[in-house]
Amino acid sequence: MNRSPVGPVACALALAVAACLAGPVAAQSHDHAAMTQQAQTQNPFFAPSTLEFNFPQFDKIKDADFAPAFDRGMAEQSAEIEKIANNPEAPTFDNTILAMERSGQVLSRASYVFFNLTSANTNDALNKLEADYSPKFAAQHDSIYLNDKLFARIKALYDRRADLGLDPQGLRLVEKYYEDFVHSGANLTPAQKEQVKKINAEIATLQTTLTQNVLAEANANAVIVDSRDELAGLSDEQIQGLADDAKAKGLDGKYRIALVNTTGQPLEAQLENRALRERIYNASVNRGSHGGQWDNTAPISKLMKLRAERAAIMGYPNYAAFALADETAKNPEAVNAMLGKIAPAAVANARKEGAVLQAMIDSEQKAKGEASFELQPWDWAFYTEKVRKAQYDYDENEIKPYMEFNNVLNNGVFFAANKLYGLTFKRRTDLPVYQQDVQTYDVFNEDGSKLAIIIVDPYARSSKQGGAWMSSYVDQSELMGTHPVIAFHLNVTKPTAGKPSLMTWDDVNGAFHEFGHVLHGMFSNVKYPYFAGTNVPRDFVEYPSQVNEMWQDDPTVLANYAKHWQTGAPMPKELLDKVMAASKFNEGFATTEYLGAAMLDQKWHQVPASAIPDASGVMAYEAKSLHDIGLDYAAVPPRYRTPYFKHIMEGYAAGYYAYIWSEVLDADTAKWIHDHGGLTRANGDRFRSMLLSRGGSVDAMELFKAFYGGDPDIQPLLERRGLTAQ
Repeated sequence: MNRSPVGPVACALALAVAACLAGPVAAQSHDHAAMTQQAQTQNPFFAPSTLEFNFPQFDKIKDADFAPAFDRGMAEQSAEIEKIANNPEAPTFDNTILAMERSGQVLSRASYVFFNLTSANTNDALNKLEADYSPKFAAQHDSIYLNDKLFARIKALYDRRADLGLDPQGLRLVEKYYEDFVHSGANLTPAQKEQVKKINAEIATLQTTLTQNVLAEANANAVIVDSRDELAGLSDEQIQGLADDAKAKGLDGKYRIALVNTTGQPLEAQLENRALRERIYNASVNRGSHGGQWDNTAPISKLMKLRAERAAIMGYPNYAAFALADETAKNPEAVNAMLGKIAPAAVANARKEGAVLQAMIDSEQKAKGEASFELQPWDWAFYTEKVRKAQYDYDENEIKPYMEFNNVLNNGVFFAANKLYGLTFKRRTDLPVYQQDVQTYDVFNEDGSKLAIIIVDPYARSSKQGGAWMSSYVDQSELMGTHPVIAFHLNVTKPTAGKPSLMTWDDVNGAFHEFGHVLHGMFSNVKYPYFAGTNVPRDFVEYPSQVNEMWQDDPTVLANYAKHWQTGAPMPKELLDKVMAASKFNEGFATTEYLGAAMLDQKWHQVPASAIPDASGVMAYEAKSLHDIGLDYAAVPPRYRTPYFKHIMEGYAAGYYAYIWSEVLDADTAKWIHDHGGLTRANGDRFRSMLLSRGGSVDAMELFKAFYGGDPDIQPLLERRGLTAQ
């Protein structure tokens, strides 16, 4: 998942309330009394960082620095925007568009760091700042995008754009600014603009509330186990980790099972105690919908209604139509058509897989002389592993000793990047970091020139959002003379003292995926901040990252990193063969749980406000939606249920389909690369020059078609997911 602290709509302005994944950007001082003259002069955001590539000065940044930086940054930006809007000279590309691109630098520096930290290492002070500032950020955004004088200048340039003598990137920049202003409501009546301003402020507050509730509820709902006997099936190292986690929370002698973002929880695949598996499952699916201070049903209902109301004011029938207008899909009908092609086959495959699991349950229970039971969601992962072992002689725990984190990173992820792109990586220990486990690396091109600095944040912790993501601290731009500082975050279990950090096959996949986003950010070679790196449509941004997943099991790459953490012995070929043979088993489940979430997202966003239920009806609406689209197979719940579906609370609203939409492009590209020699510099250089380096400076689908040589074809995706038989 790509998570940028400022979205593609207004990168240089550091203002993208609607599109921003990590949250909106701040406006006015939170506590003027706390702003001493000394704090103002020493604030690390008031001037560019003196570190290389403007790397953030984490050793100097304090929580108290953000509010003064937001305050000053917003004041400066407002003054800059007023100067542009009221310029007595006729509008030009330089005095209007480029002036906007250069504006808001203090705010940009502070917001990039702030929203990265609220995702990666938050605390109560940062959470409160985010909650307090959210409506103010929205108001600041509106003060720019609903500024009549400013829009008049942009429209004047847009109307005569063909006569401005601009190169293609400059011409596209004018067009995108015009489209963004219109999409934000610049053509609305004064009364409508006031309505939109009010709605935007409410939405910003609700998004912050929802996402903070998700993290708080996950921490509060961790499952506490009293007896080691209940943990049969886990390794000694895993059990010790649960004990250490409990002890850190003041529960000495107990075991704490933390929850991850998804409905399914990793330990369900190993735990032999069915009652405990059920406890974990119920703790997971009930998050945000069982009452209490973190219940999300009321705020999610309100958020959906407000989005629909705003879309109606903008002239769209629903929020999905509004949101998709700027994506490659263009409209909900295209999304529905694509998902509709896949869903029936996916559910049919999932039911077949479920029948195999049920047969395994029946056989085991009969052998024990006990009554059988019906397959439930908390049984799926556990019996999937049993079937894998029975049918493929494969146990996921067999591969973990060959998947040590540092080896995967350096000899897998980095190695593949070297072979494809000629990159080399050098660990640094002199740069300040925001948390002790964070690592930093210099990245060099083959000619020795420094390309970027990357931040690697590998381990799970209670102050960190779940999942995996890439984000940017500094974007590349010729105009600003900046070079990339990119971060990627995983949630691998931190090893206990003296033990390795062993990854699952899915963990490794996540590392390759996120590094695909990192490559997209690092290779950016554009003039303007607006187009930098991953500032592309949401349903295109996952495409390069999914392409990078193909190197996880490439024979050359795998042989270089899949080595036993103790002996250094390579992973046996027969074990890899088992992994590959078993890879399509459970694809019905994986596709169905994903589609459940993707199509649920569309169900929430493809209706008018009048069809959105109140808090008491949220879960019933979810259930009916899944039934109506044929995805109510009880054994396979959606990957995310509504109250903890962070994607649709933030920047992927009406856009969770993007993963499989992008995977169509990914499957086509992977086939093309395989057909043209696989892991070669020629293929890497082509992908870098024709697509990864272009950011948003060219229409996304034009970039794909130029690289691939034609229109997307869904067939390779169906084959990959084992859906061609349907």
